Amino acid sequence: MISSCSRLLLGIGLCFLSSLSGPRTSSGADKPFDLLIQNARIVDGTGNPWFHGDLAIRGDRIVAIGPQLSGDSKQTLDATGLVVAPGFIDMHSHSDYLLLEDGHAHSKIRQGVTTEILGEGFSAGPAKGQRAGRQITVGKNTWKWTTLEGYFKALEKSGMATNVASYVGIGAVWESVMGKSFDRPTEEQLVEMETLVKEAMEQGALGFSSQVMMPPGSLATTAEIIRLCRQVKPYGGIYSTHIRNEGTGVFDSVSEAITIGEKAEVPVDIIHLKIADQQYWGRMSEVIELIKQARDRGVNVQANVYPYTRGNNNLVSIIPPWAHEGGRGKLLERLKSPEDRKKIKHDIVHGVEGWYNHYTAIGGDWSRMLISGNNRFRGLTMDRVFALRNPGKKPVNLLDDFLDLLIEEGGSVATVYAHHTEKDMNLALQQPWCSVGSDGSAYAIEGPLRRGNPHPRNFGTFPRVLGRYVRERKLLTLENGIRKMTSLNAAKVGLTQRGMLKKGYYADVTIFDPLTIIDQATFTSPFQYPRGIQTVIVNGTIVIQEGKHTDATPGQVLRKHQP
Repeated sequence: MISSCSRLLLGIGLCFLSSLSGPRTSSGADKPFDLLIQNARIVDGTGNPWFHGDLAIRGDRIVAIGPQLSGDSKQTLDATGLVVAPGFIDMHSHSDYLLLEDGHAHSKIRQGVTTEILGEGFSAGPAKGQRAGRQITVGKNTWKWTTLEGYFKALEKSGMATNVASYVGIGAVWESVMGKSFDRPTEEQLVEMETLVKEAMEQGALGFSSQVMMPPGSLATTAEIIRLCRQVKPYGGIYSTHIRNEGTGVFDSVSEAITIGEKAEVPVDIIHLKIADQQYWGRMSEVIELIKQARDRGVNVQANVYPYTRGNNNLVSIIPPWAHEGGRGKLLERLKSPEDRKKIKHDIVHGVEGWYNHYTAIGGDWSRMLISGNNRFRGLTMDRVFALRNPGKKPVNLLDDFLDLLIEEGGSVATVYAHHTEKDMNLALQQPWCSVGSDGSAYAIEGPLRRGNPHPRNFGTFPRVLGRYVRERKLLTLENGIRKMTSLNAAKVGLTQRGMLKKGYYADVTIFDPLTIIDQATFTSPFQYPRGIQTVIVNGTIVIQEGKHTDATPGQVLRKHQP
């Protein structure tokens, strides 16, 4: 006979065993898989060696992974000769508004990208105060929002093929409080900015991002950025930064990013690490040493790159910062003013202290500027533009002709600059803390999103890494290349249960042919999808099948978990 005490101890023991094994509910192990991928060369995203095996998906999760899985499946894919990898995570994406125009995300999903991280500098939200509420009209639908959460809800309602996460950007925060003014913020205004950052973090932002090369981000001091970064620490957020100066000021700018992370006690990720001034080419090892020294003393600073030696910006970035005060309208007035125009031309040639000058960075060589914007000169270098604008003769002053062009185009001409080297980029890419991001958007090769002459990174970043830098040049191993596009990015921003092929993780999967995967987009012919991507699965749903889009939009907004 069991005593009352013995029955109590037995009950406690049974409860303990139950807690170890989990709730006593059906695990679904007897149910058929929704999808079984067989005979694959599995690269799980951790950097560990590949292995042959199968992967099973039920619902939106990976439920089994290993050799020769058994069990019924509603659908089976034979992946003989193919690599099965986690879906690629684009660490640096600008698809914020294009996804509302067309959620199919063609140029990203066809690269194997299953998650896009948005919000560099100018995040979609907040859009309050002096930064009027955002809105986009597509057909009969108009999307309006004032907060990051409002933007997230618009995405969820419209639907997208890729998952999406976002930082809260300094430009959105600063302009919501300060508008287009270059005035110094008061203490009350800084507190208001801190509140906006915290609000966005509560809505699921991954952290705080800054684009401090140009206004309004460049108006913020180091101390002010530290204050704003401290607001993301309680939420486990990160500081992602496009540094102030990627040229001759690169060392000071990297040091500033490290100081911000160290004093705010948050991780740092430097956006597209590069040396973008020909005077400092070949000195990437010194930049790496700065980061190494910081990491050795416990500062979690990392970086990402895109695998190209040209960057995308705007011709207006050649205009010195002071001329941008008050917004586009005021800038155009200054370009037309003889007195301001004279000062602008002087500063373009001679520079302004602390300002990264695209013109001097490429030695004043107009042939290294390629028009990518949607205008009559797209796809031409600026030397050709000048020749077409002045047939049969040289313009009296190229800078005057340049300023006239800006006026004619409303103060904005998207441009690709040839400003850094393959050797420096390769050295950065090889560092264990350096991951991959495209700095691109989700365009398409046909329809409304075929526009301008965009940078080829919009179409080819991830296949380029795997085709050129893994297979052809052997700069990276297959396992390390995939790690830099998956688990490393997930770990940086705190995306849970993403970035690896692991039981219980979300079924974001990319399947490709390692012998044929390659980018096809070029600077003069960018509208080309890559080769070799066979199948892309997002949250358990096939979006790319045998290289074709299924029109599925199973993407989710990935809000960072709250403390």
